[in-house]
Amino acid sequence: MSRDRPRAPRDVQLGMHRAITRRDFVQGVAVGSAGVVAAATLAGCAGGEPGLSAAAQDASGYYPPRLTGLRGSHPGSFEAAHALRDGTAPATPTDLDERFDLVVVGAGISGLSAAHFYRERSPRARILVLDNHDDFGGHAKRNEFDLGGQLRLLNGGTLEIDSPRPYGPVADGVLKALGIDAALLAKKIQHPEVYDGLGLGTGVFFDRETFGADHLAAGYKQKPWPEFLAATPLSTVARADVERVEAGSTDYLPGLTSNAKKQRLSKTSYRNYLKDLARIDPQALAFYQARTQGEWGVGIDAVSALDAWGIDMPGFAGLKLEPGSIPGMGFTPAGYADTGGSVRLHFPDGNATIARLLVRRLIPDAVPGSSAEDVVTARVDYARLDRVGQPVRVRLSSTVIRAENLAPADAASETAVTYIRAGRTLRVRARHCVLASYNMMIPYLCPTLPESQKAALHALVKTPLVYTSVAIRNWRAFAKLGVRQIHSPGGYHTSARLNATVDVGSYRSPRSPDEPSLIWMTRTPCKPGLPEHEQNKAGRAELLATSFETFERNIRDQLGRMLASGGFDPATDITAITVNRWPHGYAPEHNSLFEPDVPEGEQPHVLGRKRFGQIAIANSDSGGGAYTDVAIEQAHRAVNELLGA
Repeated sequence: MSRDRPRAPRDVQLGMHRAITRRDFVQGVAVGSAGVVAAATLAGCAGGEPGLSAAAQDASGYYPPRLTGLRGSHPGSFEAAHALRDGTAPATPTDLDERFDLVVVGAGISGLSAAHFYRERSPRARILVLDNHDDFGGHAKRNEFDLGGQLRLLNGGTLEIDSPRPYGPVADGVLKALGIDAALLAKKIQHPEVYDGLGLGTGVFFDRETFGADHLAAGYKQKPWPEFLAATPLSTVARADVERVEAGSTDYLPGLTSNAKKQRLSKTSYRNYLKDLARIDPQALAFYQARTQGEWGVGIDAVSALDAWGIDMPGFAGLKLEPGSIPGMGFTPAGYADTGGSVRLHFPDGNATIARLLVRRLIPDAVPGSSAEDVVTARVDYARLDRVGQPVRVRLSSTVIRAENLAPADAASETAVTYIRAGRTLRVRARHCVLASYNMMIPYLCPTLPESQKAALHALVKTPLVYTSVAIRNWRAFAKLGVRQIHSPGGYHTSARLNATVDVGSYRSPRSPDEPSLIWMTRTPCKPGLPEHEQNKAGRAELLATSFETFERNIRDQLGRMLASGGFDPATDITAITVNRWPHGYAPEHNSLFEPDVPEGEQPHVLGRKRFGQIAIANSDSGGGAYTDVAIEQAHRAVNELLGA
């Protein structure tokens, strides 16, 4: 497929022919010409190990945060894992003359934290961290742009320091050790007053396919409900129903105690609560359908009404429910219902800042600087991540296909880890191994695990999602329309927002609508009507089969339609696009609609994380919540299992 082929008139209007950086892949195979050189640069040649040629990460100019096009689980990062799943991975490795105290599989925040905790306990330890991606950080991905000579950053994955419960002593201790005082920095570096001062709020985009007409209504939750709803294409009945859900006080479960209401809500989807109990119009249901996708990756048909209440969704005021969670609620809503959540802090690149600080602590000369504030603008020297002789090494573009105890699990004293890099199958040995990778891959990596443990790991189906970064010449259209963020109930992406205004160290965010900026868009592909995990699997298959060109066309079309009345032209105003595709995104939480309630300690994530000989498991999956503090705490647990509490 060539970028030089004739374009349809609509594609020309959208700017599909414009010269922005693109890399276009489906299932890892290049189908467009624009990014072949960049792909080859990052494909990796054998290296990092003694006796082998230099690795791609050691090459001059290697800097993956600047890549645009298809990122996240990028081409080259998952094919070997899929081959392992399908039984076609190569079986005979080359043994390297390398011995470590610990091999960590996965350079995300949990894996890097495991290396940190191990070094704290054993300062002379030699550690190797392997990761299948071309960058470290896992889901804490950094998207970096040069816009008009100014550095602009956006999170390609984990958005911020935020959790349903306040950070405990382990996770908070790591942040403090890295120089992060979340409460202090939240007040110092975040500047929401910039958009507030321009009168920018939230809008809702009603698309013609779902609501009969394209229309952007500004002032959602800022204007009085009658005023906001009068500017929408909703019918009179639907407007009244939305106002009743948002501002009404009807008890839709009269005669029941608070606890009985919660029990009933835990087995009722939020959609059925609104449809059957609140009896709202179908058009109003469409208004709410995607409201839960940002939190769970599925719509209101696959989330319990009780979990929706736990994160403060509308429609429950009249029930007068008592504060607090009940058994069976999901990790996120239960936490917010009990504690109100943690301090929130957003760095310009999201929690990629935390990953960078962990790497700096492990390999100081790879990340210049000395504080949590200067790390934001530091340029990582990737050539220093995997040098012979240094105590901690991070080896990228290395997909692990086997982790094994070199004796029966109950008698093992050593492990071997086999990985594929640049087409070569290689093996290293270590005293200990921490698997900080996706849980559903672990049964394939460790085929001798007990069958019950493998079943528990396979039960943990992750949520697919897309975080898209769009560079724009200016944000005058947002200012003219009075919006900083837009919810799109029927859109390809369900939300779009201007990059948060954060000033930290020497990094400065734009202040004038005339300056270039970034838009953050989110998409969670799902199939309403199916159970949650079946929706996740269908969404994952869709992501892996979607080309960058398809993403780009939908992005341009949606932004053009949403912002048309503000003068936005997708053909000329968009300067770069990065699509962070995560087929395995959020860690799964308990869903009371589709999963049986089980006693504490018998949940799949607890059974699945059991130590296996000299191999321990650490990731947010094993903590039952897709949060940075969970990832850190699980790393701490895993290291304590190996070294003794």
